[in-house]
Amino acid sequence: MKPLRGAILTDHRAHSDQNSVYALATALSAHPQVAQLHIASRFNPLNDVFFEHQATTVVQALEVQEDFAFDATGQQFQQNTHPVDLTTVDFVLLRLPRPVDDAFLQYLIAALPHVVMINHPAGIIKTSSKAFLLEVAQWCPPMQLCHTAEAVQAFAQKFPIVLKPLREYGGKGIVRVENGQVYAGKGGPPQALEVYLKHIEDAMAGEGYLAMQFLQHVDQGDKRILVVGGQIMGSSLRLPPKGSWLCNVAQGGRSLPAEPDEAELAMIAALAPRLQQEGILMFGMDTLMGNEGQRVLSEINTLSIGGFPQAEAQTGQPVLKRTADLILQHIQSQLTT
Repeated sequence: MKPLRGAILTDHRAHSDQNSVYALATALSAHPQVAQLHIASRFNPLNDVFFEHQATTVVQALEVQEDFAFDATGQQFQQNTHPVDLTTVDFVLLRLPRPVDDAFLQYLIAALPHVVMINHPAGIIKTSSKAFLLEVAQWCPPMQLCHTAEAVQAFAQKFPIVLKPLREYGGKGIVRVENGQVYAGKGGPPQALEVYLKHIEDAMAGEGYLAMQFLQHVDQGDKRILVVGGQIMGSSLRLPPKGSWLCNVAQGGRSLPAEPDEAELAMIAALAPRLQQEGILMFGMDTLMGNEGQRVLSEINTLSIGGFPQAEAQTGQPVLKRTADLILQHIQSQLTT
């Protein structure tokens, strides 16, 4: 097998010691199939010409060594870096959080046609919007893409709903609508629906907002399941903090080890091949307990999937090595086709 050269694209400004890019990078770098691995940050000003202006394929990058780890100063991403032309690597792993402009993802497709990218930018553009859930609606609660205040109001007359901006993450921007009132996830006084809809009028008229039935058993937790190459790497149950209905850990929830149930296994069996057709090798799938007592799909994350070292710690299984193996198997298969 050909020894591989790769690069990871990230943004270290919001990293913590819980970010999985460090453990995943070292697992890939140590793999016998990898000859060299670099990592470049969007937050390095020298990389603006690539990330912001799409005027080069050269990035200032740090070579990943066995001691690569989180550094609160972030200086490692701006010191001791050197130029790496991404057209010369075999693969690029995208570990970029939102916001990521579709124009940048389209630039990657055009500029790096012979580089294997995980996940593929075209697939990310399509699947990282919450509107993609409408294509797999059979696994989801009742939902509707809304572009007008009237559409939201009509849907909210059927049952309590949540409104989700299409490209936010970590629970940001999600609100609950019930009896003409809008409730934020962290509590506080409600806001009249008419007032709130006026506030998001422009965003709705553009991409729209996803309206989804609010599930009464949200206190039973949001289960995140990590999938790579169709295989489950780990899962955890994220419970909402007291006084909140949002389960996301970034919003104050807590995480416990969990196992996928029969319904979730059926979802993964159907979704993994569908997503792989779009160039999505890795994804995080979130489920909630439905009103009928069976888990339903609430989110799919295909842009910056985390939680791998946490899954390894919770399960005692070599999650990082398995993930690296599956990523590299995929890359080798793409390079030989």
